[in-house]
Parts: sequence; C-alpha cells; structure tokens
Amino acid sequence: MLLLGGGAWGAYAYLSAPGPASHALPSTAPTASGPSASGPSTSGPSTSGPSTEAPESTPQSRTPESDPPASAVPSTVPSAVPSAVPSTTPTGAQATSKQAQPGSPIRHTEFDDWNFALGAIKFKADKVGGWTYSSCTAVDGQGVLARNKCQRAVQLAYSAYNGHLKAVQILMAFPSDRAAKTTADRLSKLSSDAVKWRQDKALTNYVYGKILSGASKKYVVVTIVTADKSARSMAKNFHAYLQTDQTSYFLMRDQTITS
Repeated sequence: MLLLGGGAWGAYAYLSAPGPASHALPSTAPTASGPSASGPSTSGPSTSGPSTEAPESTPQSRTPESDPPASAVPSTVPSAVPSAVPSTTPTGAQATSKQAQPGSPIRHTEFDDWNFALGAIKFKADKVGGWTYSSCTAVDGQGVLARNKCQRAVQLAYSAYNGHLKAVQILMAFPSDRAAKTTADRLSKLSSDAVKWRQDKALTNYVYGKILSGASKKYVVVTIVTADKSARSMAKNFHAYLQTDQTSYFLMRDQTITS
C-alpha cells in the first residue's frame, strides 16, 4: 500500500510497497513523438478514461513487471520534516515553468525541464512526459477530488541522473484556497488509491521511494520520487526542492501585477 504525505509542503510518506502499486492511471497513454534520451524506452499501459490534451512529447515506457526485494523499502515513516526542505520561497531559483496568464487553466505545456539553482544548490531534470486533463476524473481514485470540486489536473514526468531517478507530479486546481487545503488534509489520511498517477513513469526497482504532497493557494501538488542506488544520495534533497519549487510557483502564478 502506498500512502500520501500530509498537508505541509515537506510532509513525507514512504512507498510502503517494494515497487509501484498495481493500479495505473485510467487514461490513454499519449502518442509519443520520440523518447527522451533519459526516458523509458517501451510503451506504457493503455486503458479508457476521460479525454485529455495530448502532450508535446512523451517517451514510451512499459508498466513494471516485477517488484524489487521488500528489503529495499524503509519500515518507518519519519515524524519530522527533513532539514533539506527549504523553509522559504526560493528567491534566486531559475524559472522552472513558463509564466501563465493569471487565472488561466493549468496545462502541462506550462512546465518545462526542471532547472533549479539557488546558490551552490543545483538540480536538473528532463521533462519526459506531460498530460493535461480537463477535469480531475482521471486522477481521482476515491471521489475525494470530486467532493472538493477539483476542477482540472496536470501530470508531469521527469527523469534525472541519467534515468537513475524518476519523478511524477500531479498538480490539481480547485475553486478556492480552502478547498485545496481541505483536499490536502484529507489525502494525508488516505492510501494512494485516493490519487491515481502514472506509475509506469516510476522506477520498477528502487531503494528510495517517497511521496510529498501539500496545498499552495488553490492548488494541490503531489510529488512522487523513486531512485536506485546510483541516485539514492541525491534523492532526498532533489525531492524536497522539486516539491517546494512547484508549490512556490503556485504562490505567485495567479497574481496580477499592476503599475
């Protein structure tokens, strides 16, 4: 079973199964124009689901066929946020997305490769997949999103360290800040079945597998990271900064600047 993190930006939860859970996102995998150099190489699952806007480019990958040994999974969940999580909005970070029109619907094309730099701290990940959903049905596993009137969702897939670390993000838009926070609080008490994500974009065998989730204004951000032994030492900080950078982006996304 896979548990979601809490409402805080830096609330961690471990992947408590040795490999990605068995359920997959019930939407048709978009047609790829060609795999990224760091992305997966074979085709992923294809099932029926609500209509989506096709991504600009999506590498093909296959659904995991086997799980790694159970010993690869941590047995406990930490009670405190790790010190790696930035405590404030990064001020010197490079842009990780295209500036959207305030109030416009979120789309996966709003987000590019992730290039983060804050002093000596630097991270980079290639965007290897993107999906835009005109509703949240495709990522709603238990009706929690529908009950809180989730309006729209985006899913992003990233690959870093030559494919040794994979990240999946689900970004969801709600009608109000309160609705987003209520959803994040509720998700923190449920299993991963409450949110469906592209598990074919995660590593099949990993030694680091965790989820971060939380609300930012009227948005909820869920970030899943898996890493093998080669990227294990970088995974914790990478995960923390990717989640925080994205939530920081949504703090400013819909603000209108007037002269």
